[in-house]
Amino acid sequence: MLLVFDVGNSNIVLGIYDQEKLLHHWRVSTDRQKTADEYGVLMNSLFIHRGVAMNDIHAVIISSVVPPLMVPLQRMAQRYFDVEPLVVGPGIKTGIRIKYENPREVGADRIVNAIAAYEKYGGPIIIVDFGTATTFCAIDRNGDYLGGAIAPGIGISTEALFQRAAKLPRIELVKPRSVICRNTIASMQSGIIFGFVGQVDEIVRRMREELGSDACVVATGGLANLIGQESKTIGSVEPFLTLEGLRIIYERNASIKG
Repeated sequence: MLLVFDVGNSNIVLGIYDQEKLLHHWRVSTDRQKTADEYGVLMNSLFIHRGVAMNDIHAVIISSVVPPLMVPLQRMAQRYFDVEPLVVGPGIKTGIRIKYENPREVGADRIVNAIAAYEKYGGPIIIVDFGTATTFCAIDRNGDYLGGAIAPGIGISTEALFQRAAKLPRIELVKPRSVICRNTIASMQSGIIFGFVGQVDEIVRRMREELGSDACVVATGGLANLIGQESKTIGSVEPFLTLEGLRIIYERNASIKG
């Protein structure tokens, strides 16, 4: 079985694949202080809960936008799974051409998402990823990664509002009953949720003008369902898009690695 890691700034999403089937998946907090052994113990605990043995894993692939975590995660894979992990980065075979001015600037997660989305939907396609940052990626008909846009994420924007406005509380991100609200919490929920819906739809509208009006839009990330339900432009929500992209990349590189 294949163990895939998507390491983000706020969360690590990981999953186990048996060929093309996602058997198990987890979301844990990203902790830059954890050692290889601590991550190994965490993996063992998660596996025990789902009835998976550590020696069931024959391969590991890691995508990370948090450089300090690469060494402990690689050592964890070597020590606890007895495998050399495949790391998404320069030199890896992706099957996608990156048209960015400096391809090394593109986050690994954005490339992984692009591969999975193009494999499933073809192009042109726009991918919206609701993570620590909200990223918009554009892929053309030929599967070339053209670039995109990056905006502050919903979580950090909400936290900034709480920290900088003395009378505003932390809130749960749920859809309010209306846009015009009669209490502070609902008013914040309205502004944040519908404000981000407007942001997504406007950026997608402008990207479609450049890509072509037939570009489909797929969303992923922790809050994709919430925003996707209200958006006029998001056509599909794929919660495990990044994990699927990691599986595809592993398969494209397995023969080379072997």
